[in-house]
Amino acid sequence: MAIARAEDATKVYGMGDTSVTALDHVNLALEGGRLTSIMGPSGSGKSTLMHCLAGLDRLTSGRVFLGETDLATLSDDDLTRLRRDRVGFVFQAFNLIPTLTAAENIALPARIARAKLDPDWRDQVIDILGLEDRLDHRPAELSGGQQQRVAAARALVRQPEIVFADEPSGNLDTASAAELLGFLRRAVDDFGQTIVMVTHDPSAAVYSDRVVFLRDGAPVSEMVRPTVESIFDRLKELEA
Repeated sequence: MAIARAEDATKVYGMGDTSVTALDHVNLALEGGRLTSIMGPSGSGKSTLMHCLAGLDRLTSGRVFLGETDLATLSDDDLTRLRRDRVGFVFQAFNLIPTLTAAENIALPARIARAKLDPDWRDQVIDILGLEDRLDHRPAELSGGQQQRVAAARALVRQPEIVFADEPSGNLDTASAAELLGFLRRAVDDFGQTIVMVTHDPSAAVYSDRVVFLRDGAPVSEMVRPTVESIFDRLKELEA
């Protein structure tokens, strides 16, 4: 069952001769309980597609749905509530609040929404991510890998319908990246989480159930149960 989908989704920046078509009539369905990666050459529309699917940007034409909710019908305030209540985000830059502890950063979305966290689920996420002894530390006292794990915990602790991850391992060393990606994989396999990840890295995308490849603002192919070699070969073809 599709938890999110784009129908004839088009995004154009600018007007007239200077306009740029970032998304060109995209049709895409994203199944629940899967980790899907979106890949493609620079400028292919990866981040734009993710931002439109997540309600961070609006389409020029076409429609995007989260469940049965048509995002085009929502006001800006309703979109804000949808992102807060139904969507999780993990960004390359971590986006942690420097004056808050790790525990406070993890709980922040729930505090903003005035919602209660499931303490058992919170503790399970923190345990899986190995953050028990870092909860009282502020971001400046954490390594890059630890900061990204805090960001992942923040995204998952409210059990959102879908998590969007934009190059989540891009600023991490190899070991930290593997730890984070392994956790995202486990969140899908063990807890039924739905994750959509934008990445340029075949070694990250290999954790996916499905890889969707974009070129010139539109999906051109996809792959299930990918290998690093098969992803790399497909990217070379797209960049040729």
